[in-house]
Amino acid sequence: MVVQAGQGLDQAVIDTGSGAHRLARSASPILRLMDMPEIHYARSGDVSIAYQAIGKEATDLVFVPFIGNLASWWVQPGWVRFFERCASFSRLILFDKRGTGLSDRPGDLPTLEVRMDDVRAVLDAVGSESAALFGTLEGCQMSALFAATHPERTQALVLFHPAARTVTTPDYPWGFSVEEWHSRLRAFRAHWGEREFLERLATELNPGLAEDREYLAWIVTHYRLAASPSAAYAFYRMQMETDIRHVLPAIRVPTLVLHRRSREGEARYVTERIPGARSIALAGTGDGIYEDNARVADEIESFLNGLREEQEPDRVLATILFTDIVGSTERAAALGDRAWRELLQRHHELVRGNLLRFRGREIDTAGDGFLASFDGPARGIRCARAIVEESHTLELEVRAGLHAGECEILHGNVAGIAVHTGARIASKAGPSEVLVSGTVKDLVAGSGIGFEDRGVHELKGVPGEWRLYSVSTG
Repeated sequence: MVVQAGQGLDQAVIDTGSGAHRLARSASPILRLMDMPEIHYARSGDVSIAYQAIGKEATDLVFVPFIGNLASWWVQPGWVRFFERCASFSRLILFDKRGTGLSDRPGDLPTLEVRMDDVRAVLDAVGSESAALFGTLEGCQMSALFAATHPERTQALVLFHPAARTVTTPDYPWGFSVEEWHSRLRAFRAHWGEREFLERLATELNPGLAEDREYLAWIVTHYRLAASPSAAYAFYRMQMETDIRHVLPAIRVPTLVLHRRSREGEARYVTERIPGARSIALAGTGDGIYEDNARVADEIESFLNGLREEQEPDRVLATILFTDIVGSTERAAALGDRAWRELLQRHHELVRGNLLRFRGREIDTAGDGFLASFDGPARGIRCARAIVEESHTLELEVRAGLHAGECEILHGNVAGIAVHTGARIASKAGPSEVLVSGTVKDLVAGSGIGFEDRGVHELKGVPGEWRLYSVSTG
């Protein structure tokens, strides 16, 4: 990539590989929009995801904010300078999450795993095999989950102000109480888009900009263009419901945590739980990166320049599914060997059809049971429910158990304590029941899947106590 000084107006020329773009920082907003880098669309299922790719450096860097609008970013000179700086040492990839900005806005709230699919679609569209992910605020949760689930496509991970969860608990003393969160959600639903409300939200993130009327005027418009009131409410609700604490130890890519000194405790919590992660404290008290984004860019460049060649990943975060037929011995005895084999074959076809439908991978089949893995817990749950419900057409009752955890990759298969945990959870399930660990439940916020608390259990051979949940809807 080439960045050159312009003539006359305060300008920069960015060579993106598909033509030079002249960004007039002091020109009118209309001129800036006309000169911004080209917007493209990637297909993720039936949804179009808007993205831009800027620069030609070897390292791909994906920026994952909370919400935004690709066109609106380029109207604000400070953000233009930040993007130019990042594009000087990387191929910078920007995108609008589904439901926001210039991307399609389907009616359903996107889960973290669906948004991971969107990132993969954008990477495929730009021809990127592996990229560094730079998540900010809520964008950290999806970035962390992507890195743990797809280490083969994650070169590195940068997290700015990551929160493992946003609801305070006795063992996680940061964030808001449930009552405070519900009050905030009511305010988002009722007042999103109103100038006074959005200015207050902006200065909450960046207190140093409280008197910058030009920036506040821009951010109000930016928020309005990023999300509708219902979309903003849905994204904040999902943020409230998501908990990635159990994901952090499964992240096996180089990780840098950037944070304000005022958020030291929360940053230390995340850093200490990601193997090999390091953190850097920045001055200031706000949650946004705008006020000193040049320092942020410098730290990211230094971190990426220091990366070493990584070996193929041998561990990955996966959702493990176990199923088995309830009362199979008695049913086989009643039917006889031949009829039982025929019924079992139809059951296996049913299971394999649903694994294909929900992108599951069959790992093993033993008798009447299946072991499968998924790259997303919501898909695993929906596959399990489909298997249970469709088995009724064969006059069979199936039970299922799911757990999400770090797995070893051995000869293309998965192994480890997460697999044993999934097996033990399945053994606790009743006829036609889908039972999941709390880890799975915490990762499917926004999916519409409902749960009933089944209490705390000890799982044979698995350390600790486990809270289990029965899937009720979704």
